Amino acid sequence: MNLRRLSETLGLSQTTVSRALNGYPEVSEVTRRRVLDAARRYNYRPNPNATRLATGRSMTIGHVIPVGTQREMVNPIFADFMAGASETYASRNYDMLLSIVNDDEQEDAYLALAEKGAVDGLIVQGPRISEPRIEILNEVGLPFLVHGRSSNVGSNYSWLDVNNTNAFRTATNLLLDCGHRRIGLINGMEDMDFAKRRRIGYEDSLKSRDMLPDSRLMRSAKMTEPYGYQSVLEMMQTDDTPTAFLVSSIIPAMGARRAIQELGLTLGEDIDMVIHDDELSYFKNSGEQPMFTATRSSVREAGKRCAELLLDLISNPDKGPVHELWEVDLVIGSSTGSPPAIIPEG
Repeated sequence: MNLRRLSETLGLSQTTVSRALNGYPEVSEVTRRRVLDAARRYNYRPNPNATRLATGRSMTIGHVIPVGTQREMVNPIFADFMAGASETYASRNYDMLLSIVNDDEQEDAYLALAEKGAVDGLIVQGPRISEPRIEILNEVGLPFLVHGRSSNVGSNYSWLDVNNTNAFRTATNLLLDCGHRRIGLINGMEDMDFAKRRRIGYEDSLKSRDMLPDSRLMRSAKMTEPYGYQSVLEMMQTDDTPTAFLVSSIIPAMGARRAIQELGLTLGEDIDMVIHDDELSYFKNSGEQPMFTATRSSVREAGKRCAELLLDLISNPDKGPVHELWEVDLVIGSSTGSPPAIIPEG
C-alpha cells in the first residue's frame, strides 16, 4: 500500500492524506481519524520522499550540539535524551539531524540549517544562565524548544524543564531532617541554568533553618566520576567535615561513593548521600532498595516529550510558546539512614 492507493481507497487527495498523517491543523479531526484508522488497517508506511514532496517539509528535526574544553554534551544523559526523542520522531515519520560544532560555530550552524531548509525545527539542550542560542533562534524563525530554561533570557520561548530548585530543596530538607548540619554540594557547572537552580534550592533549604551556606562545602564542575571522587576527598579534609552529600547526578555519585569507601566509611551509616537520578539506561539506580536516595526524573521521557511538543508546534505554527515544568519523585535508597516520611514541596 502506497500513498496513492491509500488516497484512492479513501476518496481523498494525496495532499490531504499526507497532511492528516503528519498532524496539520487544517485537516479536520474526523478526517484525521479516518486516515489514521485506514493507515493502520492497511499497514501503510509513509515514503519519506513522498511525504516531503506532499507537505513541503524536510521531515527532519535538528540538534546542534556545542562542545569544547569547558562544555561537553555527548554523555550518557545526552544519549538517553536523544533515545527518547528519536522514539517520538520515528513514530511521526521524522528523521533526526545531529550537528556537533565548537561553541563559537553555533550561530553559523543555525543559519545554515535555516537557509538550506534542512530541518523543520530544533531542540536546544543544556541551556546556560544567559543562553545566546535562544535569541539566535528567535531571529532565525525556525520552531524550537528548549530542554531546560535560561534565567537571564527575557524573551518568550517554548521549554520543558524539571523543577530543579524544588528538587534540591526537597533533597536538602531530607538530609536536614535526618539531623545533618554539614551537607556538601557536588553540583554541575554553575554557568548551566539547571545547576544554578539546584544551588538555589540547596541554599534556600539551609537558610530556612537559619543556616548559612558554606562555600568550602560546595563544588561545581563537569559531572564526571573522577570529579565526584575528588570532591569528596577534598571536603573530607576540612576541619569541620560534612556528614552528608548532595550530588547532581548518578555519574559523579559513583565517584563520591568510591571515595567514601576508600576512607573506610559506610554509605548510609557513617555518611549519607542524596543524588539526582535521571533514570539512565546504563546507570540504573533501581532494585527493591536502590543504591542511592534520589530525586528522580527520567531524561529519556523528557526527550520523548520535548519531541512531541516541538512536532506539535511545527504542525500548529500559530500556537504560542509552550511551557512544561516537571516535578521530581523522591526515592528512598540505601545511601541514607532511616529518614522520616517527606513529601516533595509543590
